[in-house]
Amino acid sequence: MVKKITSFLLFFIIFFLFFPLMNIFSAECDGKTGSEKISCLEQLVKTGEQKVNSLESEKQLLDSKAHLTELQIKETEIKIDDTQKEMDVLGTRIKGLDQSLDYLSKQLIKRIVIGYKKKPLSLFALLLNNKNAYDFLNQVKYLKTAQTNNQKLIYTVQETKTNAEEQKKHREEKKIELDQLEKQLFTQKNQLDYLITQKAIILKDTQNDNARYKQLLQQALFEYQAVQQAIATGSKIGPVKKGDPIALIGNSGYPGCSTGAHLHFEVQQDKSWVNAENYLTTKTVPVSVSDTSTENISIGSGSWDWPLSDPINVTQRYGTTHWSWRYKYSGGIHTGIDMVSNGSAVIRAPADGTLYSSSQSCGGSSNINIKYIDHGNGLVSYYLHVQ
Repeated sequence: MVKKITSFLLFFIIFFLFFPLMNIFSAECDGKTGSEKISCLEQLVKTGEQKVNSLESEKQLLDSKAHLTELQIKETEIKIDDTQKEMDVLGTRIKGLDQSLDYLSKQLIKRIVIGYKKKPLSLFALLLNNKNAYDFLNQVKYLKTAQTNNQKLIYTVQETKTNAEEQKKHREEKKIELDQLEKQLFTQKNQLDYLITQKAIILKDTQNDNARYKQLLQQALFEYQAVQQAIATGSKIGPVKKGDPIALIGNSGYPGCSTGAHLHFEVQQDKSWVNAENYLTTKTVPVSVSDTSTENISIGSGSWDWPLSDPINVTQRYGTTHWSWRYKYSGGIHTGIDMVSNGSAVIRAPADGTLYSSSQSCGGSSNINIKYIDHGNGLVSYYLHVQ
């Protein structure tokens, strides 16, 4: 295993020494900068996805996607930096407002205390307490000015408090924005790593040969066409119960649309692919994550039994995988779960239904045997490459 991993890493390093990732993307986006260049590359990728018909165009598309992702990463990093600076400015501003509010509040309390000690007198009492009209008028003017100033201070305190609350709310919004940007950056960096790895895998799988590239695409397409034909022409066998044996693991379809003995387990709802993992009970199984390594992963969230008995190895999951680049018909999605069992070759019904059987040509060079179970309400499970 160590030898295999070392060989793969060596290939990976040699590949990037001689095939730099970013050196092939359309010249039509050269000379553009910033968001204009990103928009140009997004359009280029969108157009390129519809025109991939050779290994060379596949590599160019991956390079364009990788270059686009690099630019998006830089843009996100700039936004993160700008947002962090805004938060720092807001933090300084909030600190100043809090200090001002504290000072103004203390001044207001002092004035309230002084005002309480000097309780307002009636005009008659003021007149008696002052020796002449001039002193009386000055005293009235002083009290009126003090009252006005107190009202202004109260308004200033309230205004400062409101401003501080608004700034704090704005800073919280920026914090949420920053968290979202950091998550976006993490996703973008993972996407770039995936594209780099994907290109290496495609070149390794195809041995950098366009004929081999087209052969692998054709194998995947033959398998898809066989399933579609099986749906239309399958022969009814009869009802089956959960746990009933329905077939044996095989390699039917080789070499047209199979590369080795395994079970391709697929589920469709109303003739559309759905994730079969959502129907199986939870099980932790070894899963192939590359040509050379496996990880123990918990799979399943439903109530169906697994179609194979333990110990089970999953060689390819549903969705986007290292090998799903060849499934162009499904948008690069592996539509089922590939698995093998080291315990038994028997395939069992995961749930009740009606069993059907079909044998279809796989590119004219071989036949693929397919069993499928109609579970009712448009739900059908498929079992490919059986003996």
